[in-house]
Amino acid sequence: MKDIIKGAYDLHVHSAPDILPRKFDDLEMAQRIIDSGMAGFAAKSHYFCTAERAKLVNKLYPDCNMVGAISLNSSVGGINPMAVEMAARAGTKIVWFPTCDSKHEQSFVFNDDPNKKLPYWASIVIQLKEDGINYPTYRILDETGKLIDEVYEILDIIAKYDMILATGHLSHEETFALVEEASKRGVEKIIITHVTFPTTFYDIEEQKRLIKYGAYMEHCYTTYSTNKVDFSVMYEQIKAVGTDNVILATDLGQSTALYPDEGLYDFAMKLIEAGIDESDVRDMIVKNPADLLGL
Repeated sequence: MKDIIKGAYDLHVHSAPDILPRKFDDLEMAQRIIDSGMAGFAAKSHYFCTAERAKLVNKLYPDCNMVGAISLNSSVGGINPMAVEMAARAGTKIVWFPTCDSKHEQSFVFNDDPNKKLPYWASIVIQLKEDGINYPTYRILDETGKLIDEVYEILDIIAKYDMILATGHLSHEETFALVEEASKRGVEKIIITHVTFPTTFYDIEEQKRLIKYGAYMEHCYTTYSTNKVDFSVMYEQIKAVGTDNVILATDLGQSTALYPDEGLYDFAMKLIEAGIDESDVRDMIVKNPADLLGL
């Protein structure tokens, strides 16, 4: 298909089966990976571990490497070391800290602005609350600003199994504390999730501080394609921190959006047209994700 994405990984894909309607399921995505010449994708669910799904898909589609992940939201017990341990034993590669159930994220989303467009997952939160179901949110720091005990346990599990830590939708205060401690405890693979997303926006200097801990900055196609940030901001950040420190992903799976292979291609071409060298773009979609996966 398109050579620019040959051998690429998209480490942020929302595929079905899922609670929310999705454009495609794991099997269709695997076939698209093969047809497009990509190498693989990570299936991100806000609600379930996807490692078991990945094992079945990889058996059916050996030319596609589907990567399993877990997000530490309410449905897996939140900041739950046992959930991470079991996920690791099932072959999970990526551990996202709280995303839609981050206290920081929900305080931003469910504010007093009646005209604010809610994110795709917000309907689930609203439905559960209307049904009278307790829906906890999570902050990984205690009242003194110290990481809660369960975080230390989880970091040790991530380090033991050489998994990837992704910061999810935490506040900056939480993220910096988490990444610093992760580095101390031997976590070698870190992704700063959504560095240009409105609720998690990191400026260039903040990103450079995080890079010192070995972290990669994640830029997602949907963030600019849905007008959450201007593309020029994303471009300038990538230029400023260097492509060696960046991964590109799509965050696609919404029923009305493009397929991830299409979105990743568009993203790559837009960056090349803006002036980033093709080899540097391929580093961000091929080399850097593969390095994170230990390939």
